[in-house]
Amino acid sequence: MEIPPPPGPQQPQGQPHGQYPPAGTGPGPGPYGAYPGQPVPPGYPGYPGYPGQPQGPDPYGHQPWGHGYSPYGGPAPVNGLAIAALVLGILCFLPLVGLVLGLFALAQIKRKGERGKGMAVAGMVLSGIGAALLALTLATGGVAGFWEGFKEGAREASEDSATFSVDKGECFDTPGGSLEGMAYDVDTVSCEDEHDGEVFANFKMADSRYPGDDAITEAADDRCYTLQYAYAMDSWALPDDVDIYYFTPTRDSWSIGDREISCLFGHVDGKSGLTGSLRQDATTLDADQLAYLKAAQVLNEAMDSVPDEEYVEDDLPGHKRWAARVSGAITEQVGLLRGHEWPADARKPVTALVGHLESAKEEWAEAAKAADADAFHEHYDKALDLTDPQRTVTARKALGLASTPPPSYEEGDGGDAGTGDGSGGSGAEV
Repeated sequence: MEIPPPPGPQQPQGQPHGQYPPAGTGPGPGPYGAYPGQPVPPGYPGYPGYPGQPQGPDPYGHQPWGHGYSPYGGPAPVNGLAIAALVLGILCFLPLVGLVLGLFALAQIKRKGERGKGMAVAGMVLSGIGAALLALTLATGGVAGFWEGFKEGAREASEDSATFSVDKGECFDTPGGSLEGMAYDVDTVSCEDEHDGEVFANFKMADSRYPGDDAITEAADDRCYTLQYAYAMDSWALPDDVDIYYFTPTRDSWSIGDREISCLFGHVDGKSGLTGSLRQDATTLDADQLAYLKAAQVLNEAMDSVPDEEYVEDDLPGHKRWAARVSGAITEQVGLLRGHEWPADARKPVTALVGHLESAKEEWAEAAKAADADAFHEHYDKALDLTDPQRTVTARKALGLASTPPPSYEEGDGGDAGTGDGSGGSGAEV
């Protein structure tokens, strides 16, 4: 059984069926419809099509309700953009996006009659706060830190792809098997096996504009030949077929921050390779060997500071200053040798060596005071004889060091200082 609809404006309560004029037949508008015989104007209750107006009689005398209007309809939907704006505002994630979504949400809510205005406004407020905090962070250096980190990462990535580095003590092979020309990468290998090169030092040039190939090569020559003694302290132990090479920055690698020069030992022909490590320092030598070689290096460095002028006659003052440096170096060397407690089998040969060095010191001191080139030659020849490498062989054997002088010493390359055809020379290493 259907429940009759509630009384509408076209059927007041208490009005008997049949007495109410049918829709559209009554007179003009009145409290309950049109007057008898008057048509009902459009838009008034009782006019066909008016919202909620019954459309025809049913079997029980009631007119059914239409479906065009529902006085008890559900609530309007919530706007999706408003929800999104609120979520982004709460999370402070992409604050500017949350702010824009809130603005679009308000426009849609107004146009469609949807709910969610409060959520849209709240999301806009929170997004505005997030945007303000982001701007403050960027203004106080956050962006600078981010940018610096980005640049550093990019630089490291560029260096990794454009340069390579080798560490002190590493042995390696080059892809082409040669230490000459350009190198873009190397393969680290064991020093016990055959290898193309062994790194004995690394140093960096000043961080400035690219100085040019010649300047870089000159820096490598100067530093590498000096730094070799800290790694291979006993120059007598270096094989005769070993030479010094180096890896240097190119113009392109310099532009991305490459400043490192690597000093290398390699075969004199740059291709044949080496076998076994050439390292002789505190990691491979005992305390007595270190003490002897450190004392010897004092004299060797002074001998290597010989003037550029080949003939004493061309630079007598420079050679006299050099002789004074050598005399002072011998004084220091003798002090180091006397100050060390040598093992029993090395005491006698070291003491004998000290006696020769004492005599040589006096001759170098006299050469430093020479009035002319002839007087300089006289004392220099005696001094050089007293520092002949052969005088150190017995002490070296007792200490377990290399005891065969390099061929250049045996041939006298470190010897005659201006005997008419010779240069000042660099003297002999002990």
